[in-house]
Amino acid sequence: MAKLYSSLKVFHYPEKLNSLTRTSSTITSPVHIRIKPTNICAHNCWYCAYKKDNLQLGQDMETKVHIPWEKMQEILEDVIEMKVKAITFSGGGDPFYYPYLLDAVKVLADHNISFASLTNGAKLKGELAEVFASHGSWLRISIDGWDEKSYAKYRGVKESEFTKVINNLEAFAKLDGNCHLGISLIIDKDNASHVYEFVKLMKDIGVDNVKLSPCIVSNDWQVSKEYHTPFYQQTKEIIARAIEDFAGEGFEVNDAYHQLNNKFDKSYEWCPYCQVLPIIGADQNIYTCQDKAYNLEEGLLGSIKNQRFKEFWFNDKEKFFKVNPNKHCQHHCVANMKNQMILEYLDLDRDHLGFV
Repeated sequence: MAKLYSSLKVFHYPEKLNSLTRTSSTITSPVHIRIKPTNICAHNCWYCAYKKDNLQLGQDMETKVHIPWEKMQEILEDVIEMKVKAITFSGGGDPFYYPYLLDAVKVLADHNISFASLTNGAKLKGELAEVFASHGSWLRISIDGWDEKSYAKYRGVKESEFTKVINNLEAFAKLDGNCHLGISLIIDKDNASHVYEFVKLMKDIGVDNVKLSPCIVSNDWQVSKEYHTPFYQQTKEIIARAIEDFAGEGFEVNDAYHQLNNKFDKSYEWCPYCQVLPIIGADQNIYTCQDKAYNLEEGLLGSIKNQRFKEFWFNDKEKFFKVNPNKHCQHHCVANMKNQMILEYLDLDRDHLGFV
């Protein structure tokens, strides 16, 4: 089976890569856009970076805002015209609580633009589930508990919510279509010992893949690393056993559980990836990345409240160089490894490219 997860995908877009630098006057369309259509979510996860006071993500987020349908229609028109390859709906809140999500994905499906979404799975049913199954590329459902009691404790919901979500996943897996159904398990000290049974349950109900990632408890990587250290090695052994016993036959386990330090330190002074994968927030602001969303001081590229997205995007390339990762981004960053590879690619001596 071809790989779903890779940091190398961006290298399939050489025109985009070569347009990124300050010395190039060209601005090309983003390859991929994350749209955060709403900041509403019915769950209250203790580790949610948008709600924890000691994490910078979401520090300026207004909880009850969403993108008006008229504005979303305008954004989608621009995305189609700009030939953006893919749209991911994410939070802020849970995209499945956005009242116009079904209308939005129908537009994307009609124009053959790949789309995906993150969700807690509580509303994964009905026509919206059917459209995702038929036309969506992937869904990733965040689950942290391994049974009704633990799930309720993690999320501040009724214990019956776990069974409802599991039933939704099982029903979705049986729908006709090619949408990859993935699960995101954020590992902390309470669920680490339950990873094996959790992975088995997900395979049994018919999901396609499980991604295992560390819980971020602080902007300081040392604090997060120290949190995981007491159970890190034992958890890696459990993950390895789960991969050996369950991976294969159309089921993938993506081990992204790591010791965090390589996601925090930045030695470079500009971020290529903000031109590859920008964020459109529910507040109609454009942000550099997922890890700077709703940070008006350090992550804001600009606003599209009073202008179209395509007008904003192609005007003034300097906006993409406002953020200095070495200064402003000493926190968790999902694009750090990708940025390092892109910057090395762009910095190569062209006279020596033949010596591969």
